[in-house]
Amino acid sequence: MNPDYRIIARTPAIEDYRRLRAISGLTPRSAEAAAVGLPNTVFAVVIENLAGEAVGMGRVIGDGGLFFQIVDIAVDPAHQGRGLGKAVMAALVEHLRATVPAEAYISLIADGEAHRLYAQYGFQPTAPASIGMALFLRPDAA
Repeated sequence: MNPDYRIIARTPAIEDYRRLRAISGLTPRSAEAAAVGLPNTVFAVVIENLAGEAVGMGRVIGDGGLFFQIVDIAVDPAHQGRGLGKAVMAALVEHLRATVPAEAYISLIADGEAHRLYAQYGFQPTAPASIGMALFLRPDAA
């Protein structure tokens, strides 16, 4: 990895999590939701620049044995194009290969051209055998 950065195995702080999601184009998340969700992380990495600022992240969530999902892959646009996304993915996949049962199902959702990055780590489209689906819960606007 680029010597101007270091990768640390840890869950991002709420503020860093929310900032990185927002500036990298991912759906913003509330501090309240992040406070509940982040402690349930199975494994995560944060990339810091030399000043100690979080400029990238990625997490694994799941049940610990059967199913895992890679989420929150985000790199500050000012630091993109330096292999940081690859470093995040490599660390997450390396951890999964070393720690989860062989029959575990590991999934992710690839937005836009991100599928090209994920394919480098062995991820393949599941369609047409299966398709990703989602339910987005929104508070009533009453």
